[in-house]
Amino acid sequence: MRSGTLKAFPTLLRVGFADALAYRAEFLIWVLSTNMPLVMLALWNAVAREHPIGAWGQKEFIAYFLSALIVRLLTGSWVVWEMNYEIRQGLLALRLLRPVHPLVHYAAENLAALPLRALFALPIAAASLYAMGAGATTTDPAMLAMFLASVAASFLLNFASMAIIGVLGFFIESSMALFQVWFGGYMLLSGYLVPLPLLPGWLRATAEWLPFRFMLDFPVELLLGRLDRLQALRLLGYQWAMCAALIVLLEYAWRLGVRRFNAYGG
Repeated sequence: MRSGTLKAFPTLLRVGFADALAYRAEFLIWVLSTNMPLVMLALWNAVAREHPIGAWGQKEFIAYFLSALIVRLLTGSWVVWEMNYEIRQGLLALRLLRPVHPLVHYAAENLAALPLRALFALPIAAASLYAMGAGATTTDPAMLAMFLASVAASFLLNFASMAIIGVLGFFIESSMALFQVWFGGYMLLSGYLVPLPLLPGWLRATAEWLPFRFMLDFPVELLLGRLDRLQALRLLGYQWAMCAALIVLLEYAWRLGVRRFNAYGG
């Protein structure tokens, strides 16, 4: 990131935060639309009330889905909708005239909403810890540090994945249809609807190395202390390697898309 962009980034965050406050009703709707882990918590909790599913009882489901909700609130992104709209309407041209890279601007807008998201996530975390006792989440400082690093990487994975789909709007009319396919994969293979250990063996083995897992399930595992330090560190490195690969792919696709956009006088 260039020095000029670094200097401008705090200002972009302030502007993004002001926008989130100005459109707080829309922001609240977005937050409420991410409450699927609570729905799944109620469903799986009812099933586990009858009998545990393997090693998963009510306590395990409560801890998992409350943690999933926290991670989802802190790492979600809506950039695909914004990019698709601005490309279709030609509004992206205004961003291209600014000295800051549009992708940096999009990222700042998404990051700026984190304080408001935290207002929803932190009470949930506190309530879950109070209800479940001290053993609900890890207290290992190393695991907590890796959890924070993983949350940051999870945000980047979500943002880059959605931005890549948004960039496809330069080339095809049905980019949002592709997003629906992507989101279906995310819901099934990230642990959003079903904890990954409960998936069939072949599907679980596939999901363990796809980006979807590292957008949600992996940070949750760290928070709950279900991995040893060495395993967690190895997977954290893999997660950040995926971030780097997706960011490189995003930048390449962006350059091709902007050339096409400018060629057609967008």
